[in-house]
Amino acid sequence: MAELRDNGRISMAALAERINVSRANVYTRVEQMMDDGVITGFSARVDPAKAGLGICALVFLSVHPQTWSSFRSRIEQMTAIESCRVTTGEHDVMLLIRGDEVGAIHDFVIGVLASLPEVKSVETVLVLDEIFDRPFLLPSDLPPRMPPVAPLGLTRFTRVNPSRTSLGR
Repeated sequence: MAELRDNGRISMAALAERINVSRANVYTRVEQMMDDGVITGFSARVDPAKAGLGICALVFLSVHPQTWSSFRSRIEQMTAIESCRVTTGEHDVMLLIRGDEVGAIHDFVIGVLASLPEVKSVETVLVLDEIFDRPFLLPSDLPPRMPPVAPLGLTRFTRVNPSRTSLGR
């Protein structure tokens, strides 16, 4: 899957050769991953700055809890939002938005997002530099986890010394 992630345009023959399996096997595996929803689609990676969207902002929103359903419906329709994540902590949602200038970000945050009746509060953070973006991670990308030295959260039963008189026997 890593080979396909790194080059979504690779031919099935080249992919089969790289992972050392038959072409038929590659077709079967890719089809199965698509059927299982592991692969959800193929697309080109676009550099937002070169496409004219050089300003990036993270917008943190707090939403009135009883309005979550209508809020979600509204923001799903907003094509200006690149990404939406439900969060824990002080805010409920983190949005990633882009614009061609700071004024465009301001207009969208104040004129559109902050004016939604479902929104309690808004905090906007301008991104100064985007170091890297991984479209997705695979389990094989993660470092191995070391087991804890001692098991946590376990209770050990210890018998009481029968000679202790303070326990009211």
